[in-house]
Amino acid sequence: MKAILMAGGEGTRLRPITHGAPKPLAELLGKPMMGHILELLRRHGFDDVCATLRYRGGDIIRAFGDGSAWGVRLRYMLETEPLGTAGGVKNCADFIDGEDVLIISGDAACDFDLAALWRAHRASGAAVTVALRRSSEPLRYGLAVTDESGRIRSFIEKPDWPHVVTDFINTGIYVLSPRALDAIPAGRPYDFGRELFPALLASGEVLHGEVLEGYWRDIGTPLSYYRCCADALEGRLQLTPGEAFAASPETPGCPEDTGLRCDCRDRAALMGTLAELFLPLGADFSDGIGLESARFSLHIRPSAVRDAVCVDVRSPDAEFAKELSLSAKAVIDALNM
Repeated sequence: MKAILMAGGEGTRLRPITHGAPKPLAELLGKPMMGHILELLRRHGFDDVCATLRYRGGDIIRAFGDGSAWGVRLRYMLETEPLGTAGGVKNCADFIDGEDVLIISGDAACDFDLAALWRAHRASGAAVTVALRRSSEPLRYGLAVTDESGRIRSFIEKPDWPHVVTDFINTGIYVLSPRALDAIPAGRPYDFGRELFPALLASGEVLHGEVLEGYWRDIGTPLSYYRCCADALEGRLQLTPGEAFAASPETPGCPEDTGLRCDCRDRAALMGTLAELFLPLGADFSDGIGLESARFSLHIRPSAVRDAVCVDVRSPDAEFAKELSLSAKAVIDALNM
């Protein structure tokens, strides 16, 4: 499958971090951001990639070469004049060659399931499928208003609060059909959100919005960049670190997960509350919280990943063990509300 990776950004606001290097070369966990995106593309089956370049494109070509070190076939399209988001994609028409194509930025942190986005596009028959994400901070982004089937009815570009009527933000990740590419004029600047998408809607084309789970953050400012770094270190953003960050992100001292995992907001506080509940029952606290009887053994311990605990019930009666596990999870969920 083919993908176009937009990597022409100068990243003016990020210069305290990049020191003038191209924005896609900003490092995250020891790798350039564009490298993480190439790995994401490869994991989801997009191994034929064209990168659109403008600002210091030579630096990016030297960093990534033909893409073989990242598991992809990588070629480049250098813009001599700025063509906008859609215009830059139109400039890659020979690479696209009449096929559907994924569009993604090389300077945003993301761990979306891109294969799921591709499947949704093929199932919808839409001219464009837009990856949407819920956000409590919608003012910096374009918004998409969808109906119950996921069909996009309108776009709102970077609204003020009186015009916020949805929390679905446009992440700038798209799958385009050939007919959408045909609607982009060649040889001049043209923008997806401000021009192409409204024109497609006005012509009656179907644009589909697919809400994706996972992490996505634009790293356009130093504050956003540092938040993204913290999220990656703490496991909220799933990335493969570089050699300097090769240590496991898992919490030290936790065994491998067994049993039923229960997510929680404050694991230490939750374990403390559970210890108070189990103390009068004669629980053992040498390794998490343990309780045994002639009929079962119950063990609750912190998960090997952050913000979760695991409930492990053993019993000769498998049905009873399952019921007790679900009951313990219900108690934990209630305490975590």
